[in-house]
Amino acid sequence: MDPEQLADKLKAGDRRTVARLISLVEDEDPHMADVVRALGPLVGNAYVVGLTGAPGVGKSTLAAAMVKAIRADDLSVSVLAIDPTSPFTGGALLGDRLRMQEHATDPGVFIRSMATRGHLGGLAWAAPHALRVLDAAGADVIVVETVGVGQAEVDVVHAADTTLVTLAPGMGDEIQANKAGILEIADVFVVNKADKEGARRTVRDIEQMLHLGAAKDWTPPVLLTQADTGEGVDELWEQIRKHRAHLESTGELRARRLRRAAREISEIAVARVRRSIGEPGDSETLDRLAADVLEGRLDPYAAADRLGAT
Repeated sequence: MDPEQLADKLKAGDRRTVARLISLVEDEDPHMADVVRALGPLVGNAYVVGLTGAPGVGKSTLAAAMVKAIRADDLSVSVLAIDPTSPFTGGALLGDRLRMQEHATDPGVFIRSMATRGHLGGLAWAAPHALRVLDAAGADVIVVETVGVGQAEVDVVHAADTTLVTLAPGMGDEIQANKAGILEIADVFVVNKADKEGARRTVRDIEQMLHLGAAKDWTPPVLLTQADTGEGVDELWEQIRKHRAHLESTGELRARRLRRAAREISEIAVARVRRSIGEPGDSETLDRLAADVLEGRLDPYAAADRLGAT
């Protein structure tokens, strides 16, 4: 595998190369470091929009509608849809491409599903590296759709420039959002399924919660959409553009991307440390230190110091 050749193919818009590189990222291929190094000069142009929310609120339908609105501005768009991995079979349905068939033949759209493979937080472990590949491939906008989030699965905020939190009426989402800390990560709130009873009440509840919070430079708008018909999606895309302009004018866009890069470096470093240490049962040193802790000869901190010194 020639990293420079792959980078040239990406610049030429070769979709097979994009798919192949994302597969290599998912498989944690040992050559990926060389590929990422070759992609370095090509990244930094894509704007990343994170789309999160509870299961059943219509995230996939909304993502498809957003693609249509973005393409109307003659921008290329990639969709990275994260699907949960079964804890029993290890498989994932990867069904989002089925919901986006209308965009399948559009050369300006690239859609890729990715399994979490047990990683918590709403994103796959490989998602940041896949975003780098899609960015290098020339996407103007990348939409990242997470798995249905719970009370701790807010990793999307670390990957996105603008984070959309999607809610639906009648699901108790406004209370769940307050519990989960979702209020803190949202740049835009989207109340989908606007035709359902209680949609406007959900909007009011979220707006009231926002008024109770601390004052910010950017107050997240709360929008009504009906993704299956496209109602409100153009306004949503306009709000994303306004948020981007706000981030650029205040310098926050660069600050967010710096934090993203620092987090990516940290995760790579931690992964390397874990590999060097080994897993319990596979590392003689680790197992010996674990026995010392269990039998009281060492405390965990002293054992960790010894492990770090080996």
